[in-house]
Amino acid sequence: MTAERTPTAAIVALGVTQIIGYGTLYYAFSILAADIARDFDWSVEWVFGALSVALLAGGLLAPLLGAWIDRFGAGRLMTVGSVLASAGLVACALAPTRTTFVLALIVVEIAANLVQYGAAFALLVQIRPQVAQRSITYLTLIGGFASTIFWPITAALHAQMPWQHVYLSFAALNLVVCLPLHAWLARELTQSRMKTQSVSVPVRGRLEARTRRLGFVLLVTAFSLQSLVGAAILVHMVPLLSGLGLGASAAIVGTLFGPAQVLSRLTNMVFGGKLSPVVLALTAAGLMTLAIVTLVASAPAVAGAIAFAVLFGLGNGLFSIVSGTLPLMLFGSEGYGGLQGRVTAARLIVSATAPFALAYGMALFGTSLSLGFTATAGTLAIVGFAAIYALVPQETAAIGEE
Repeated sequence: MTAERTPTAAIVALGVTQIIGYGTLYYAFSILAADIARDFDWSVEWVFGALSVALLAGGLLAPLLGAWIDRFGAGRLMTVGSVLASAGLVACALAPTRTTFVLALIVVEIAANLVQYGAAFALLVQIRPQVAQRSITYLTLIGGFASTIFWPITAALHAQMPWQHVYLSFAALNLVVCLPLHAWLARELTQSRMKTQSVSVPVRGRLEARTRRLGFVLLVTAFSLQSLVGAAILVHMVPLLSGLGLGASAAIVGTLFGPAQVLSRLTNMVFGGKLSPVVLALTAAGLMTLAIVTLVASAPAVAGAIAFAVLFGLGNGLFSIVSGTLPLMLFGSEGYGGLQGRVTAARLIVSATAPFALAYGMALFGTSLSLGFTATAGTLAIVGFAAIYALVPQETAAIGEE
């Protein structure tokens, strides 16, 4: 039985900031993209191209940010990230030209690296490493409501005001709600480290020394491919469903994604305590790939679209968990922030092309063929996770939270 208790207050605080962080910095973009394109006299494809550039810039800085998380503490970096997120959203709203908008969007994506799951997982590992897997599961359960809450909120606000004012409202949320919570978490983390630095036991990685390099390559490759699938679909979820002929029901079907995420995380929390993160990764990749195949095969049937949204939500819900727990299982808690920074860099560099590539592909080749390419990437991710499963000694395949 573990000697450490789950940091409930920290998880709840982070849950609130993750909902706002993902809702304002990620999920809102697809709702606002069409009007952003109109105001800057761009095509929608090039607006998503700007997002890809911003994601790429954020990915290139991720290793440095991860090293800072290890050095200065995740709480401090998340506090800085809240300020950057607010400033970036204000800059987007006030940008007079395309160039200044892209530069502002880059600031937003750099801030996202500091306030979203990668940093939040690192904070939970730094607070109490022995219960980090459980804490990450609880956090993703709360964070799964981000799309369900912010897709309708963004659409409702946008119906009443221009996209610039929506972004200004979201900037205020990051400043008024997230900044104080992250500042509190930074203080709590500092106090926790002072109290436990002599007794806290780090989590050891399960990969043998001779297989760690290969394990890292496989992890980065599989995560990158799966992130490409997730980024492509999530940014385009509502427009994608509309393009397949669902019309006004697309937004309603899209809202099923969030509850499905929460359901998969809740199910894992209750029944999946003994499952290896590698098995969860394989399950996640399989569900997300199956979802895309189902959508292509059944479109424009509403029932098929509902099945797609639910399956994709179930898979993505599990993938969010394993993005934090699988590196912890394979490599341990020492230097976890830097490790996550390197993994995040590779993921973002690869997946940065996804929003633009899928938008361009749908315009050039059609929605169904573009989704076929996306499903192929998901299949390759399954192969990568299977290779990791074969690499890990099976008697220690699950993280033991002693």
